Amino acid sequence: MADSSKKMQIVFASAECAPFVKTGGLGDVAGSLPAALVRAGAEVIVMVPKYATIKDEYKAQMEHFSDFYVSLGWRNEYCGLEKLEHDGVTYMFIDNERYFARDYPYGFFDDGERFAFFSKAITESLQHLPAGFECDILHCNDWQTALAPVFLREFYQGLPLYDRVKTVFSIHNVAFQGQFSDTVMEDILGVAHIPAAASQLRCDACSINYMLGALRYADAITTVSPTYANEIQTPEFGEGLDGVLRERSYALQGILNGIDVAGFDPATDKRIAANYTVEDRSGKAVCKAKLQEELGLEVRDDRPLMVMVTRLTRQKGMDLVMYALDRILSGGVQVAVLGTGDRDYEDGLRYFQDKHPGTMAARIEFDPALSQRMYAAADMFLMPSKFEPCGLSQIIAMRYGTLPIVRETGGLKDTVQPYNEFTGEGTGFSFSNFNGDEMGDAVFRAARLFWDNRDAWNQLVTQAMSQDFSWTRSADKYLDLYFFMHPEIERPAAVVDEPVVVAEETAAVVEPKAEEKPVEAESEMKAEAAPEAETKPAAKPAAKKTTTRKTTAKKATTTKAAATKTAAAKTTAAKATTTRKRTTAAAKKAAEAEAASEVKAEAAVEAKPAVKAPAKTTAKKSTATAKKATAAKKTTTTKATTTKAATTKAAAKPAAKVEETPVEAKPAAKTTTRKRSTTTAKKTTTKTAAPKAEAKAEDKPAVKAEPAPKAAEVKTAPKAEAKPEPAKETPVSPAAPAAEKAPSKKTSVRKATATRKRR
Repeated sequence: MADSSKKMQIVFASAECAPFVKTGGLGDVAGSLPAALVRAGAEVIVMVPKYATIKDEYKAQMEHFSDFYVSLGWRNEYCGLEKLEHDGVTYMFIDNERYFARDYPYGFFDDGERFAFFSKAITESLQHLPAGFECDILHCNDWQTALAPVFLREFYQGLPLYDRVKTVFSIHNVAFQGQFSDTVMEDILGVAHIPAAASQLRCDACSINYMLGALRYADAITTVSPTYANEIQTPEFGEGLDGVLRERSYALQGILNGIDVAGFDPATDKRIAANYTVEDRSGKAVCKAKLQEELGLEVRDDRPLMVMVTRLTRQKGMDLVMYALDRILSGGVQVAVLGTGDRDYEDGLRYFQDKHPGTMAARIEFDPALSQRMYAAADMFLMPSKFEPCGLSQIIAMRYGTLPIVRETGGLKDTVQPYNEFTGEGTGFSFSNFNGDEMGDAVFRAARLFWDNRDAWNQLVTQAMSQDFSWTRSADKYLDLYFFMHPEIERPAAVVDEPVVVAEETAAVVEPKAEEKPVEAESEMKAEAAPEAETKPAAKPAAKKTTTRKTTAKKATTTKAAATKTAAAKTTAAKATTTRKRTTAAAKKAAEAEAASEVKAEAAVEAKPAVKAPAKTTAKKSTATAKKATAAKKTTTTKATTTKAATTKAAAKPAAKVEETPVEAKPAAKTTTRKRSTTTAKKTTTKTAAPKAEAKAEDKPAVKAEPAPKAAEVKTAPKAEAKPEPAKETPVSPAAPAAEKAPSKKTSVRKATATRKRR
């Protein structure tokens, strides 16, 4: 039973978090995702080391919340919790000056010990959180927090507070794994005496791998884009962990990162020369002219300006840039690059700047303000990465109306839709292989569109700026995962998409009228409503239910109610039995009413019209049902052929039509009445003398003998259609006991017989 009063309570652990400390994309994620989760109705505490580099203005706002000691191997280390509220999120800074009072977050000889302490402190502090906060999800990020799931399982399992904690581990870049000598296993981690931990952390004869531990111990694994989630399961991109990632692929999924859409907004950004919007982009031309002037480029609006803001490394595709840059610059495209990195690339960019003055600008530095001006001013943004887990630069570029040119890998493939010259679709340009010529071709495809078809170019810019890369969308996917792991916690209504809420309300209105309707296809319900006068009032609710079904089908995974309806629509044999049990009481009354008001003779008279007239009326509506019937016939014809192949084929077509029409319910009820008043032997004599046409009409009701109460109930008829109905249409019908031979109908026939005896 879901608990509607409890909120999802999440501890989000990260080695960096904007705005306090940031060296890369992880800091952006930790700074934005928790806030989006809080807006969606969750309670979040973010745990970050208290680095000496955190600005004093933030340190001044921290309050000492708690302190305790953490055992780490033979050590007993002090740990303080410093609490800070910022933008609606609670931050807990792990305080230990011996480990974290340094000039930079990473890159020290004892990083293995420092972040093992951080991981242990995270797990220990779960019992020192504010009153009322009981951690449901521990969400760890990258190798610096990867040991937390290991410690949680090995040292805290069985404690009531920890048993409810589910762990999620996010890979932001699988290339950085935290590999250290196996001597740390006993000296620091204290797990050498635990065979399971020792074997699962070891990556070779003398090394252990922190990330490997998390991949084996975490309950769920995520990474920052769907394509990257697939790529890291291959030897090319898995960095040696592809094997374990394939093993645990059932627990792995990719969820795209978002960006802070308020911070990156060309309409309000104070860091750029002129503001602009998607509707009025005149300010972008001003930004371009100002940047060209600032960087010493020719101030020309007829030349496309392409920029790069990147680390100058092979991973970022700098090999391709060095190869193709001369061709690009000679072709009339202006290029500006901002970044630092490998010395060879830095020197190469300076060479091209000297060779192509006025066309090429290289700024070998780290300048966030200049990067913002470049995003806003450029026409194109080049990002030819060898691999890219997600990438934020291409998303920021699109936000500012700068079209990205990317290689189709990782998050670049997931976020940039390549331009289609025939349909006009797209948000940028892309190429597939890590090849300099392909990259150059992609650049000139973009440049030619800029020169030759400015209308198409402007439309492409509009499409790029209109994309939704907010954290709200990503947070919703993370919440899907969290609530899947804790089904006992009810998801807040504010988080569930509105169409699902509406659909559920509609279902609540319709279900009391005909509780069986959600189980079967909507076309069958419409067919039932058309011919019979007594069911006409239900026609509108049926239509409503159809709408509801279509709405909920799209959102099947978001709520249990929608999932139940989708599963029910598939009408498995098990569901059919349950359905018949539920509807027996109502069906009994309906069948008795039908039996009292109908005369036996009407069965033969109405049988033929029942097959033809309503079939025409409902032919279009029942297309979906007909398809199901056809599928059912295919599976059951094989069985039927062994007994009466010819008869089955002859009866199959009328059977499908009868099933699609509700009128069949009447003969079913009448047949039941007739069966109550006469013995099986008498019926056999009567039916043998009857004409062929009547025999056919009788066949169908005989098939329906078990769901005879269907006169008022819809559930059972479609089930007969899903079961081996063609086999029942053969001369088995005169003798009711013969129907019991079909294994799939045993239960229902017994129930029908019991019903008749009770009557």
